[in-house]
Amino acid sequence: MTDPDANFTTAEYEGRIARTRAAMEQRGLDAIFVTDPSNMAWLSGYDGWSFYVHQGVILRQEGEPVWWGRAMDALGAERTVFMTQDGSIRGYDDTFVQNPDKHPMQELTRLLGELGLEKAQIGVELDNYYYTAAAHHSLTKGLARATFHDATGLVNWQRAIKSDGEITYMRRAARIVEGMHARILECAEPGMRKNDLIAEIYAAGIKGADGHWGDYPAIVPMAPSGMDATAPHLTWDDKPMRKGEATFFEIAGAHRRYQCPQSRTLFLGDVPQKYRDAEAAVLDAMDAALEKAKPGNQAQDIANAFNTTLNKAGFEKDSRCGYAIGISYPPDWGERTISFRRGDTTVLQPGMTFHFMPALWLDDGGLEITEPILINDTGHECLCTTPREMWVKA
Repeated sequence: MTDPDANFTTAEYEGRIARTRAAMEQRGLDAIFVTDPSNMAWLSGYDGWSFYVHQGVILRQEGEPVWWGRAMDALGAERTVFMTQDGSIRGYDDTFVQNPDKHPMQELTRLLGELGLEKAQIGVELDNYYYTAAAHHSLTKGLARATFHDATGLVNWQRAIKSDGEITYMRRAARIVEGMHARILECAEPGMRKNDLIAEIYAAGIKGADGHWGDYPAIVPMAPSGMDATAPHLTWDDKPMRKGEATFFEIAGAHRRYQCPQSRTLFLGDVPQKYRDAEAAVLDAMDAALEKAKPGNQAQDIANAFNTTLNKAGFEKDSRCGYAIGISYPPDWGERTISFRRGDTTVLQPGMTFHFMPALWLDDGGLEITEPILINDTGHECLCTTPREMWVKA
């Protein structure tokens, strides 16, 4: 690869493809059709905001991946993918875009036949945001002699252990989210409209840190206050921030699509004792959990240590407390593989990266103090240096 702005070397893409093909062979698959834009980018380098139309990457047991999508987006593929062979970028006519009378999968059917896959064992990502029921119906109808299998997560699991290059990008994203949090603490005050604060968060995130530019996060900032913060996934409005309320900020720094989420909570005014008690319980439980964040342990060991300690302090969390992170596109910055929860026996290995997310939602607000972590050879590393505490401003 000669492009000096390329995210990774051709050798790294070839290594990813080899791991994916091994997983395909274990399942008896001749080919996979990948529509998750994170998986598309990881396998081919493709990077564009085109996932609102049908597109994907075809990977066979031999040859380069084939990018397939809208013809106008083929120009973006030429700018971003690592493939160089003729025929590795295929575009379909724009008359197939959002046309109720015909479906782009009709064109994909023809392409798969051209590639010798008309009778193949083909994996598709059935449980995926970007692969619709209509797409599957059209594809299976048009390629009736092929056999289709659910390959949801097949590529995602190959992404679990990050390369040195990927970790470098995540460290850069960590510096960015540190700056975003610093800007929140600097700007937030009673009377400030929430949307004005969000504008400051976005500005800090896009400007970047340490000379490295900020990318768009896969999830928008979540910053509910007061009773809105009793729910986990509300965003913002134009209401002024008020004394006597907690606001949690669930945000992410991003660089070259690699995501580093981190959350902190800000309380304006005098802090009620129950918030102090919750903070102490969460911090103690985090310490206990992070002691288990090391190679050879299971994902559930982190969750069990966290919940055991938290429960002793009189608090409960009924949802998972972490998940794998890396390269991601909207609407989710998680990898949708490993979770920190009881029953997940995945063995932790060096190079795995997670958002350790032990949030609590109380009866009148929320408390989020979270950490992005990297499993290393001897234990773990917290990627961010943001002080681990609840912030308080008068």
